[in-house]
Amino acid sequence: MTNSEMTNAAPKKRALSLDLARGSMLFLIILSHIPLFLYTIEPGVITKVAGSTALDHFLNFLMEIMVDNRARPLFAILFGYGLVMIYRKQWERKGAGEAKRIIKRRCWYLILFGAILAGVAGGQDILMTYGIAGLLLVSSLKKDNKKIKKYVFISTIICILYIPLFWGTVLVENQSYGLPVELTGQETYLGTMLERLVSIPIIPLFTHITFPVIPSVLMGIWLGNINILIKPQNHIKLLKQLTIGGLTISLAGAIPLVLINDVWFPDLFIAGFAYGIHILTGFAGGVGYAALFGLLGVAIKHRGVIVTAIAAMGKRSLTFFVIHEVLTVILLSPIAFNLGASLTVTTSVIVGIIMWMFTLSIAYLMENQQVEGPLEKYLRYLIYKKQV
Repeated sequence: MTNSEMTNAAPKKRALSLDLARGSMLFLIILSHIPLFLYTIEPGVITKVAGSTALDHFLNFLMEIMVDNRARPLFAILFGYGLVMIYRKQWERKGAGEAKRIIKRRCWYLILFGAILAGVAGGQDILMTYGIAGLLLVSSLKKDNKKIKKYVFISTIICILYIPLFWGTVLVENQSYGLPVELTGQETYLGTMLERLVSIPIIPLFTHITFPVIPSVLMGIWLGNINILIKPQNHIKLLKQLTIGGLTISLAGAIPLVLINDVWFPDLFIAGFAYGIHILTGFAGGVGYAALFGLLGVAIKHRGVIVTAIAAMGKRSLTFFVIHEVLTVILLSPIAFNLGASLTVTTSVIVGIIMWMFTLSIAYLMENQQVEGPLEKYLRYLIYKKQV
């Protein structure tokens, strides 16, 4: 394979719906990860910290309705969709066997990138989790959608059977609605790095059990098989149904959680059970968000600066995900600037917005200069170098 062929391994014509979804998803991920560093505030409900003002409470409400356990399924759906695109392209060029090998190679490198990010940079892992999901599901890429739907149904039922019970038990053992933030303010970089390096094998396994992504990745494969985000204009009716249905289920599943500790004070097992429902209905929320971006891709006729910037970030989503995680650690962690010790819920959201807007401007400049995302470029080199 020549260098020019390696470069062309990425799609020449980008789908606006996909890139908008990826760029927007990164903002949701920033907002969901920042509260993990607010270690001086009393725990609120599960991973949220307690609000001290009306605005804090309102922002927590919005996060639980729109972000928490919704950004991750959206990421998983887009990951599954991307696997279909890569598999299809490589199958047309090299056949099914080589397509599977490339997918596996890509997933192993994602696991490596995620291990470095979590162990050395201290960021939250997503890459290892999805790399493992890709390895587990690569054989499903050659299945028809009838079987994929069956896999979605079975994997979702399995999650329904244990997730609410699991989280109910977690809160009973915790003896509180809120899980304590792991940071103390006394952490050092060396100590933190050693702890995280030891826990690397456990992190993705823990995530797969407690915040399952397999059903959402399978949903992404299903959507990818029908080209719903590449050719959204051909699926307007289905996109509307998925948007309305998915977001309605997501909203309904979030309501019990947002009521806890404000207007509803259930026992700990019921509170944990409600959080399990929040996780499960997030699967539908991810589908709803993905479909919504499909509709936006059709509706947007003119790409202004903001749309271009978000799409540019989505085009380089691996690079900017890592940048965001590293910036979050540097700004908020006790091992660096330690802003997490002084931020409130409101000011942490403001920091997240500023971070996203700053990196959006970088993505916009990169797009104008036709500069490829460095991690995307390096990953592509690693995957295809043996074919040179």
